Amino acid sequence: PPQRRTAPAPRQLLSRLVSRVQTATAKMIFSKAMLGLVLALGLVGQASAYVTPRAMPTQRAGVRTGRTIVMDGKSNAIRDRIKSVGNTKKITEAMRLVAAAKVRRAQDACLQTRPFTESVQSVFSGLVERLGSEGLALPLLTPRPDVEKVLIMLITGDRGLCGGYNNYAIKKAEARVAELEAQGIKYELMLIGNKGSSYFKSRGYPIKSVGDCGQAPTGEQATAITEEILADFLSGDVDRVELIYTRFVSLIASEPSVRTLLPLSAQGIEMEGDEIFSLTSSSGDFAVSRDDKGPAEPEQFPADMIFEQDPVSILNALVPLYLNGQVLRTLQESVASELAARMSAMQAASDNAKELGNKLSLQYNRARQASVTQEILEIVAGSSAV
Repeated sequence: PPQRRTAPAPRQLLSRLVSRVQTATAKMIFSKAMLGLVLALGLVGQASAYVTPRAMPTQRAGVRTGRTIVMDGKSNAIRDRIKSVGNTKKITEAMRLVAAAKVRRAQDACLQTRPFTESVQSVFSGLVERLGSEGLALPLLTPRPDVEKVLIMLITGDRGLCGGYNNYAIKKAEARVAELEAQGIKYELMLIGNKGSSYFKSRGYPIKSVGDCGQAPTGEQATAITEEILADFLSGDVDRVELIYTRFVSLIASEPSVRTLLPLSAQGIEMEGDEIFSLTSSSGDFAVSRDDKGPAEPEQFPADMIFEQDPVSILNALVPLYLNGQVLRTLQESVASELAARMSAMQAASDNAKELGNKLSLQYNRARQASVTQEILEIVAGSSAV
């Protein structure tokens, strides 16, 4: 006989209903996921139209086209440039501080050599007063009537990155050479510093000798230069020795100057004063204090003093010492001018790097904002289309 089907229990019916609902929900979630994937692929295709192709060399990431900045999505170009500018600013700031420290060192060196120069000047002035300047017949103090040849000693720096310091001194030397050529006077160049040496060597000027200037001139260096120019002058090879160096005026200004080293003037030695510059700080910035010193007071010799040597021989021995001190002082002053010019140049470079970094940061932020805004607009447009 046929068997009768028993009706399912209520619990079984409930379980079947729950399983069917779960299956329908899973199908709905899968359909939504597929729809989202299709929408995302469509957005990627649309966004690719706004990305600059890499195959076009004329358009790069971060290039401004009109009023819109085309970005590649990563902004690597602008970020790398901002980093490079920041590193450059650190280097220039470090070089400025190093130059400031060296200026203080040069200042201390000038102060240490000043007492010796004052003593020589004082003794020389006292002897001139005792003997009378009219009767002095010293070879180094006697000007020659016919000047046929001039030795020009030029002091420049060994390195660059110091603004127009080297260029101004070189132009001053060229102007003086042009004057001598116009007068028909022969000349030779004695070049102290690599920048001046390389410039005049490449242009075929008559050069007698070359040498380095250095960052810390010493007495030995000044003595070697003094002995060379004294030998040329006393032997009659040259009739006059002129010095072209950069006179220190302030941290932001220097002045190329020309002075006659040989023959010396007795009155000039007696009345020559001095200037002392001190590097200080004011309101967090570097500053220079200037102190003008008058000529040294003449040494007072008693009337009954008897000199073991002839006073003229003493003067002949003092003049080279005085000349040596003047050469050392001009070397130190030239180095101080170079370092001050480097400080100013590095300060200007740091300021320019800071300004450029700010402009690049603003450009990067605008480009990033434009990129984010574009993505939001694309997403809103895609959702509206769905």
